Amino acid sequence: MQLFEIFRKYLQEKVELTDAQLDLIRSTSKERKIAKREFYLREGEISGHNTFVVKGLLRLYRIDEDGNEHIMRFAPENWWISDRESYNTGEPSKFIIDALEKSEVLIWTKEDSEFVYGEIPAFRAFGEGLFVESFIAYHNRIYNSISSTAEEKYKNFVKTYPDIFNRVPLHMVASYLGVTRETLSRVRRHFTLK
Repeated sequence: MQLFEIFRKYLQEKVELTDAQLDLIRSTSKERKIAKREFYLREGEISGHNTFVVKGLLRLYRIDEDGNEHIMRFAPENWWISDRESYNTGEPSKFIIDALEKSEVLIWTKEDSEFVYGEIPAFRAFGEGLFVESFIAYHNRIYNSISSTAEEKYKNFVKTYPDIFNRVPLHMVASYLGVTRETLSRVRRHFTLK
């Protein structure tokens, strides 16, 4: 199945669009293949695209002064990813996006996204809804990271990313949760024994 056909199915479950509107969205999209471990966005580059993951798995992260990775989010199939701050401000990104698996994405430049939003109000409303959901999820993630136990963080992670444990190394999950690998192993054992 072609990438846009998969995206079309995703969209049709989320928003009501005509065939002509879907054709316009398709005409502004570009397909991109990303090899495993390939950088999609490097720190210092400007995040200039809205990116929809059709196949594969990407991650957004930063590296601190000591060389430690801090994973902010994963983007499996049917998720969107970009550095929204860089995208909206045009400033260089502080984040890195790379592929954890061989991936295929659809991308729209900022200009093309704005054009499509202007032409299709329902698609604009859909995009704004995604932004609001992302903002709420971001705030919940911050709250959970400072107030939740390791067990609660683990449960939230499994709810948000039900199939990620089979796809990424344990140290990356620990990085996302802000816990040590040993703590994550202990928590996982606890839940496995239940």
